[in-house]
Amino acid sequence: MSEERVEVRPRKVRRVAIPIAVALVLVFAVVATLLRNTPTGAVFSVSDQVAMGFLGVLLAGGVMLLTRPRLRADADGVEVRNIIGTQRYSWPLVQAVSFPDGAAWARLELPEDEYVPIMAIQAADGERAVTAMRRLRELRRAVGRHQGT
Repeated sequence: MSEERVEVRPRKVRRVAIPIAVALVLVFAVVATLLRNTPTGAVFSVSDQVAMGFLGVLLAGGVMLLTRPRLRADADGVEVRNIIGTQRYSWPLVQAVSFPDGAAWARLELPEDEYVPIMAIQAADGERAVTAMRRLRELRRAVGRHQGT
């Protein structure tokens, strides 16, 4: 069996999340800079300005978590990294790879009606998601044939 490997990351969410994260940092930096000069009579100190800038960085970091999902699959199994956490599943444990109608992303079907979302393969990516699903299913079939002999 040829040593095929499938690696997928979402594309459209990256195109949206990165500019939003940059905009958040810029907006909060401007607000932090202008915070001292308010006509409301409220008194803001340097620590308030720093906190406002830090808040922008935190929010941008939260948005950037959306770019984290990744799928890696090889002959040994599938590694799914979603927003929080990474899990590796061996092929014998995976009962199916599906993309339910109307779902935002694909999923691994596991025993006992459990499933794991694959946020790296998103419906928003259109044809790229279709290609990723085909490659993943082909790899699963190839591994199954190899293990069956």
